[in-house]
Amino acid sequence: MCSGRVDPAHVLRAFSNGIDGVFIGGCRLDECNYITHGNYYALNMVLLYKKILEHIGMNPERLRIEFMSGSEGNLFVEVVNDFVRKVKELGPIGEGEGEGIGKKEIQSKLQEVEKLVPYIKLVKKEKLSVRLKNKIEQDSLFTSDEIDRLFSEVVSYYIDPKKCQACMTCARRCPVDAIISAKNEIHIIDQDKCIKCGTCFEACPSRFGAVTKIKGGPVPPPLPEGERTVVKKKKEKN
Repeated sequence: MCSGRVDPAHVLRAFSNGIDGVFIGGCRLDECNYITHGNYYALNMVLLYKKILEHIGMNPERLRIEFMSGSEGNLFVEVVNDFVRKVKELGPIGEGEGEGIGKKEIQSKLQEVEKLVPYIKLVKKEKLSVRLKNKIEQDSLFTSDEIDRLFSEVVSYYIDPKKCQACMTCARRCPVDAIISAKNEIHIIDQDKCIKCGTCFEACPSRFGAVTKIKGGPVPPPLPEGERTVVKKKKEKN
């Protein structure tokens, strides 16, 4: 499998399930068997999520990526053994150098980040696709301040009950069925399912403008089920 197929959710889920270290091995850069050069994407993904791990209180050395060819068995053994030694030095997740926040708290934070994976991939799409060969450029691709802003300015979407006309356009377009909809009922976005892709925002007819984009703030609570009926204005007779 191409290393570019390794999704950030795979990495986060492994850590969330108690794995103390995640190692990703890929073909050497510029020696990809496919035109996609997915190993560059894998490298950038690891660089990004190392910063994210650090942001939530985990030691970033628990995640590692190395590139080698299929003929370099000795190098593979050497690199893996070195990584295993490092993970053993760090100890169980949550107890390593710079951690000490507890396994349960880390699991909770990892699960929250996992929910944001589609959003993070969308926001960082351009940087994840660059092909940097210089080690200094790679190390500075993502900064700690940038990651802090990423999480403090998370975008959410909310359907304004005063503007929603129950046209169901947003519900039909939502890729993850995160919009609770019914005929003649104000639509509600299920924030736990929402991947923050912005499809509903773009799909909502401009004459309604019911979908609001909220940046870095709380989302208003949804209307109770019994109060969602759309009251349409009657046309006045001349």
